[in-house]
Amino acid sequence: MGIAEVPSGAAIRPTDPLATIRAEIGDCTRCKLCRGRTHIVFGVGNPHAELMFVGEGPGADEDRQGEPFVGRAGQLLTKIIEAMGYRREEVYIGNVAKCRPPQNRAPDPEEIATCIPFLWKQIAAIRPKVIVCLGSIATQAILKTDAKISQLRGRFHTLPAKHDSIQLMPTFHPAYLLRNPEQKRAVWEDMKKVMAFLGRQPTNRIAEERGP
Repeated sequence: MGIAEVPSGAAIRPTDPLATIRAEIGDCTRCKLCRGRTHIVFGVGNPHAELMFVGEGPGADEDRQGEPFVGRAGQLLTKIIEAMGYRREEVYIGNVAKCRPPQNRAPDPEEIATCIPFLWKQIAAIRPKVIVCLGSIATQAILKTDAKISQLRGRFHTLPAKHDSIQLMPTFHPAYLLRNPEQKRAVWEDMKKVMAFLGRQPTNRIAEERGP
């Protein structure tokens, strides 16, 4: 999709911070993931979002379309976002790794180390109030921890010093929920804490009672 993907529905100027970051990435060959990708999946959404979602890396659907979270897991994420009272284009969605790992494996430490500086630049440009970290890989990369997602989810964590005004809420990845639908309630409880922090209400009573 190129630079035009950055803020959905908004005008792009060369001086826009996200456009500058995307231009810096260029046709990236910094790590071996470049060999098998179709598109760099930079990120999409509101460049001034108060809420940001971060996953580990793009899958096959995302690689084809150049946009994060557009497959089955992405459809579930969209339902979660809408149940929280947002439209997808009102939040920002990105990944730690910008290129698809082969066979949808998790990005390895070297790949994460190469790509995560660009995520930090995106975070600095957007300045969200809350980041929802989807799954263990993204959470461990951002918090620099080996703790399991089951130990980290459900409570807010503070980011490093220059980002310490941003709260991070780890939760299960939507792909995990597709395999373990009984955990949807746990994720919804996590999202209710995010909504309370941001002063939001669920969109309807069914969402409040059952989650997305």
